Amino acid sequence: MKFTIFILFLLINSIILAQDKNEVIQQRIEFIAEQNESESIDLTSVLESLNYYYENPLNLNQCTFEELESLNLLTEIQINDLLLHLQKNGKLISIYELQTLKYWDLSTIQLIIPFIKIDEKIEQAQLKIADILKYGKSELYNRYQLIPQPKIGYLQDTSISSSNYQGNADHYYSRYRFSYRTNLSFGITADKDPGEPFFKGINKKGFDFYSAHAYYRGGKYLKAFIIGDYHLGIGQGLALWTNYAFGKTADVAMIKKSANSFKPYTSTDENRFLRGFAVDFGFSNFTLTLFGSSKKMDATVEKKSISTYFSSIQLTGLHRTTNEIERKNAITENILGSCLNYKIRNFEIDFNGIYQSYNIPYQKNILSYNKFDFRGKETITLSVNYNWIWKNLNVFGEIAQASYSKGIAQIHGLLLSLNSKFSLSFIYRNYAKNYQSFYSNAFADGSKIQNERGFYSGIKMKLNSSWTINSYLDLFSSPWLKYQVNAPSFGHDYFTQINYKPNKLLEIYARFREQNHQKNSRIEDGTIASLDDNIQRNYRLNIVYNVSENMTLKSRIEYTSLEGKYSTIKYGSLMTQDVIYKPKKYPFDLIFRYALFQTDNYDTRIYSYEANALNVFSIPAYYDKGSKGYLLIRYTFLKHFDLWIRYGKTFYVNQNSIGSEQEKINGNKKNDLTIQFRIKL
Repeated sequence: MKFTIFILFLLINSIILAQDKNEVIQQRIEFIAEQNESESIDLTSVLESLNYYYENPLNLNQCTFEELESLNLLTEIQINDLLLHLQKNGKLISIYELQTLKYWDLSTIQLIIPFIKIDEKIEQAQLKIADILKYGKSELYNRYQLIPQPKIGYLQDTSISSSNYQGNADHYYSRYRFSYRTNLSFGITADKDPGEPFFKGINKKGFDFYSAHAYYRGGKYLKAFIIGDYHLGIGQGLALWTNYAFGKTADVAMIKKSANSFKPYTSTDENRFLRGFAVDFGFSNFTLTLFGSSKKMDATVEKKSISTYFSSIQLTGLHRTTNEIERKNAITENILGSCLNYKIRNFEIDFNGIYQSYNIPYQKNILSYNKFDFRGKETITLSVNYNWIWKNLNVFGEIAQASYSKGIAQIHGLLLSLNSKFSLSFIYRNYAKNYQSFYSNAFADGSKIQNERGFYSGIKMKLNSSWTINSYLDLFSSPWLKYQVNAPSFGHDYFTQINYKPNKLLEIYARFREQNHQKNSRIEDGTIASLDDNIQRNYRLNIVYNVSENMTLKSRIEYTSLEGKYSTIKYGSLMTQDVIYKPKKYPFDLIFRYALFQTDNYDTRIYSYEANALNVFSIPAYYDKGSKGYLLIRYTFLKHFDLWIRYGKTFYVNQNSIGSEQEKINGNKKNDLTIQFRIKL
């Protein structure tokens, strides 16, 4: 009966919905987030870029290649197509001229229109104090989050057990930022996770984590500099890439990474950023980037006889228990680096060098699968990356070597747009078993840029104005052992998505994905067998329907299966219904979701993006059996003030507890609350 009602809900009819700023940006963030099966993704920098250009549209008659790249909406072939058109024909007069571009289709134009403008007047940005004070913008965020059900870690006296939490269950977040165009920015961010002390214990000064930056961009020779915390991306991410980057996505044309030097860091991940300085110098066709970083990191420090070393780095950023507090800021990481870029017309090449060291040696336990990992106090990573665009062809790649082992990693790719309706993409990578870079984030099937060879090919076809097909096949292998894989292994990843959008009222896509990752297996008698193929298949049907000018329905059915030669097949399913209500006459938005889920185990979990307050990214894993609902309200008042309130409730069937160890909740219900207030001047 529930399933019948759900299907009928999909078929409601009505009229067109005009998209506003929040919906346009939300759709892009949701698209990016759903490609990453992780609960900890942070897309703050992507969101801030889209927000900025929505409120300050990019003048296509004055834009740079780098500015267009920062939108994360266009391929470099499309960007080059536009710039060549401007060079040949002069300034654009109308937005309709974009339809004459060879590699821009209508959907691309519709996607980018909210963030651009056509203006024949060329503005010269000048850093005058009067303009900075007049046109600069300030934002202040304050956020409170709570799961009200008590967890085991809060229930006992901290003096009795070192594993109990030292602070309360509240999550506090505060951020202030001042910015002027894209030329100036300074701000501070503070965060306290649930369970961490607040104005007591190790945090007598308040929050557990602080971040700050001061940033300038815009000079001719001194192009940019930053002091404080920042993101930095180089090449295709083999040597260094601290920010988010596309991997395998439903848009096969977005596999290439576009490095935009350094950006202010405004998030709360307590590890994946640099802290220090960075500066860009420019002369003629050359750009020299120099950067340095020194920051404390959490680690497990061991002391034996006369030697002191650390055996592992802790990346959770949590400091709740005695043991976690002992590991806080236990080591110092130092990084120095440079990047020399030469660019002429449509070709550019970078020469990069990165020195990384620790104040004490890194000596992790030697196991069969990690025997080639970095150990010691210092390493140097050298890389060369290139990028060449010629008409409808984009060739790119990077080669890197780590000094501690002489291991080499390389990646080479090609993007080919035959026309606005047909695109091809290819990537070859070969990451040696003895290559390791701590801040790498390149294209890969695994989580490490190490011990992987693979070839990826993708195709994007726009059959007509309504139908689009994206498909890719990725074949990969690991020449050496991996965690829970005690032999060389291979696998594949096949993906196809068909989109149907007949008009502005309705959009439907159907998706199929099959992944094979070999793992150790055990026969029923307990003996170890050869590697077993773990084949996971995912099916998804997603429907977005604009019921009226004020209401949108988003409906999804998702199904997954996992099977192996020596194990019984496992299943999982998820059904979600979202209702988005945004009345034009009233200053509030409502988003409601109800979900039903059932999985045989955690391995068949299904990730799904959830709406939340601005700069809060929620992509939880649905598993076990139960239901979940949440309501998000955004209220805007007095032009400069926004208030978000989100309340959710999860109910598990046939469960007496949720979670494990100190995170365990007695009972089968879990609620969550988010309250965020923003002042924007």
